[in-house]
Amino acid sequence: MELGTIVGLISGFLLVFTTIFLGGEMMSFIDLPSFLVVIGGAIAATFVAIPFGDVLALGNITKNAFFGRKIDYVNVVEVVVDLAKKARREGLLAVDKEVNKIENDFLKGGMEMVVDGTEPDLIKKVMNTELSYLMDRHAKGQALYSTLGAYAPAFGMIGTLIGLIAMLQNLDDPAAIGPGMAVALITTFYGALISNLVFLPMATKLSNMSSSEILEKEMIIEGVLAIQFGEHPNTISKKLLNFIPPKVREGYSEEGK
Repeated sequence: MELGTIVGLISGFLLVFTTIFLGGEMMSFIDLPSFLVVIGGAIAATFVAIPFGDVLALGNITKNAFFGRKIDYVNVVEVVVDLAKKARREGLLAVDKEVNKIENDFLKGGMEMVVDGTEPDLIKKVMNTELSYLMDRHAKGQALYSTLGAYAPAFGMIGTLIGLIAMLQNLDDPAAIGPGMAVALITTFYGALISNLVFLPMATKLSNMSSSEILEKEMIIEGVLAIQFGEHPNTISKKLLNFIPPKVREGYSEEGK
């Protein structure tokens, strides 16, 4: 589970509503029609902007933001180096027994091609193609939340305009102007809050998670090809460690002593 997503959302809403509670009447900030205009309008506009099937995948995309797999770069290096050592000692065919034990599907698929004697250029092409499709799928998820984040404030303004028009039609009652203005502005508040605390941060979260997974797969491609070419395990480990931050690299060095 991605705790950052949960902690961020809870703390953000808690901060906003605590401020409201300390500064005024909580119920004056609750207006169902305003909420429906913002959420319903943003979703409707997103259906117009993005293919229907992609929008329906919102549930799975959201699930990834909360329960996405945490990337363990050090483990990737260790597994690849262990495979390289076995291949160097016993030959590529001996690695066949280890392939079924590999938990990472991308690495497993690459090593299966290595064991089958597939040409390096073809291995690289196949794995890069899979990576490209992965990037495309991730980009669609990010675009979905970015689109929602772009339209939510706009529909907040639309809701405010609707409220102002309704208020101006009743100027003969001065006592109703203040409450009417407050209700009208609530829609703008909802649009700004939902966009900047939910939709846009979720798009950024998905982008960061995608970058981590892409880096992992780039490491795997480099490692698989290095094993195919028969490079020394120490050389392979140095290559792969260059992909990851120095702090993580130091942790691997300590484990390797």
